[in-house]
Amino acid sequence: MSPTTDPALLVLEDGTVHRGRAYGARGATLGEAVFTTGMTGYQETLTDPSYAGQIVVQTAPHIGNTGVNAQDRESRAIWVAGYVVRDAARRPSNWRSERSLDEELETQGIVGIQDVDTRAITRTLRTEGSMKAGVFSGEQAERPVAELLEQVRSQPSMKGQSLAETVSAAEAYVVSPAEHGWAGEPVARIAALDLGMKAATPRHLAARGVEVHVLPATADFAAIQAVDPDGVFLSNGPGDPATADRQVQTLREVLDAGLPFFGICFGNQIFGRALGFGTYKLPFGHRGPNQPVMVKETGRVEITSQNHGFAVDAPRGEAVEAPESRYGRVEVSHWSLNDDVVEGLRLLDRPAFSVQFHPEATAGPRDSLGLFDRFVALLTEHRDSRSARTAEGA
Repeated sequence: MSPTTDPALLVLEDGTVHRGRAYGARGATLGEAVFTTGMTGYQETLTDPSYAGQIVVQTAPHIGNTGVNAQDRESRAIWVAGYVVRDAARRPSNWRSERSLDEELETQGIVGIQDVDTRAITRTLRTEGSMKAGVFSGEQAERPVAELLEQVRSQPSMKGQSLAETVSAAEAYVVSPAEHGWAGEPVARIAALDLGMKAATPRHLAARGVEVHVLPATADFAAIQAVDPDGVFLSNGPGDPATADRQVQTLREVLDAGLPFFGICFGNQIFGRALGFGTYKLPFGHRGPNQPVMVKETGRVEITSQNHGFAVDAPRGEAVEAPESRYGRVEVSHWSLNDDVVEGLRLLDRPAFSVQFHPEATAGPRDSLGLFDRFVALLTEHRDSRSARTAEGA
């Protein structure tokens, strides 16, 4: 593919303008500018629904070297609002490549920019925080900068946006253990709310013998009960957790019913809200597969993959009674070693826990995969206990 000469601009709400060349589709796109520090896994990043509404800046300089393929997608589409890279590969070189990243971005209508100083952009975002931005290419890049800046500044902030329903599955579906190498009967059955779930999550659970019934983000407790699950899972996803009142209420009904619960990322924030804690927006968030986290239970440090701009406001240290006191004692089970942000919660009196990071991450560390085993242990314990109670009552 011959390099394009079409102009492109990245405009930040502070008035900063970066000029480069078009990458992907031509046109205009708006979103929140954020940076991610991953050196690999750009296709997984682009197809992570948690990036909906965001213009992603890659800090790694060389992007697109291995092209794209159908196997490495984390969802059905590219969800980023825009894409910013320094050096885009002129052509992919990998035996698994099916087409170039440039072609994939253009096919899916993703407006991007290349040949810009991503180090300078990242320094701005680290200093000033994530901010409104726009990428303009082709004819759109020829408009007056003042006009583009006004368009960037007039867009809504990420704070207050409800996006999970826009990226969730439209209909329920089942991921069977047999499809992922499990021999024999399933060990448990769960209801998993898709708030922007990545494909790796149900794969990891199914490979451990769990039958995963994936439900849309709008599913209520009655829909969960219809599955007759041994436990409930809430996935990662985009947007402001302060807008997730529907999911918070549903999760409280799950906890009231005594069902085991595991949440990841957005699911962690909803768990925090269900327990009565608040959430808040981070200055520039945590994004990338190299985030160090302290695990309270073991005293070990795990390197994790993260993608979040909001966090739970809960006290570190000794366990406290949850603000919603009927749920008993809660502790911060994990925290960031970069900035002490809460990275996990655990109830001590009920079978429920969550983490802010992504243990399922592909093209990322595997330090935290044991969390899936912990969840399976809770599920089987609950199932066996329920079976024993049924037998006693017979």
